[in-house]
Amino acid sequence: MTRIDDKFAALKAAGKKAFVSYIMAGDTDEATSLEVMKGLPAAGVDIIELGLPFTDPMADGPTIQLAGQRALEGGMTLQKTLDMAAEFRKGDDTTPIVLMGYYNPIYNRGVDQFLADAKAAGIDGLIVVDLPPEEDEELCIPAQAAGLNFIRLATPTTDDKRLPKVLQNTSGFVYYVSITGITGAAEASAADVAPEVARIKAATDIPVIVGFGVNTPEKAEAIAGVADGTVVGSAIVSQIAAGKPVAEVLAFVKSLADGAHRG
Repeated sequence: MTRIDDKFAALKAAGKKAFVSYIMAGDTDEATSLEVMKGLPAAGVDIIELGLPFTDPMADGPTIQLAGQRALEGGMTLQKTLDMAAEFRKGDDTTPIVLMGYYNPIYNRGVDQFLADAKAAGIDGLIVVDLPPEEDEELCIPAQAAGLNFIRLATPTTDDKRLPKVLQNTSGFVYYVSITGITGAAEASAADVAPEVARIKAATDIPVIVGFGVNTPEKAEAIAGVADGTVVGSAIVSQIAAGKPVAEVLAFVKSLADGAHRG
């Protein structure tokens, strides 16, 4: 059982849906992103998705691309991202952290070293969007052996033939991408999402969380209402990019979390 598994068990027992928030490590600087991260649990965040800055983030829209650029220009690295997680862990040993990013920085460090370092820093799961199931031997299976969940994305184009392959080694939760495209590109529709979530849930007992295109408390409530929870990323990152004080960013996060928890 990982912290992610424990969190979903506790939410299920309480009859609540999950709220997952994404922030980019090092955006707009290390101190600010750490301050935001430390405030997320009190704002109602159940699981923190921590972005690992990368130069070629193919799944991300302009908002998160720019966040990654700001972080990289500020000197953020894989090591500093892990250090940020470890610093967070000094005050919070229960909130799950999912590291979301791309394979190149992990490959550059070496899979075994990375997994040892991630585990030591208090990372609970990985979303690595450019490693398909055909590459599971590369990172997914070693990660699971190291005690980390490997979270896979399913999309509107993941048909019934492809779905079993996507689910095969997925653990923690399934991240359903509500739109065809990149982050922040369009708004999610609960009416469109509901049958897709039901299709996935018919094939797995793993929780299904929906992200991409969720940007208001009302949308978070609607989407969480047809899934096991929801993820918000670009809308939160936009608040940080606008230079809002951390307290204002966290107040916005709380409004989203409240919406999701009503779902």
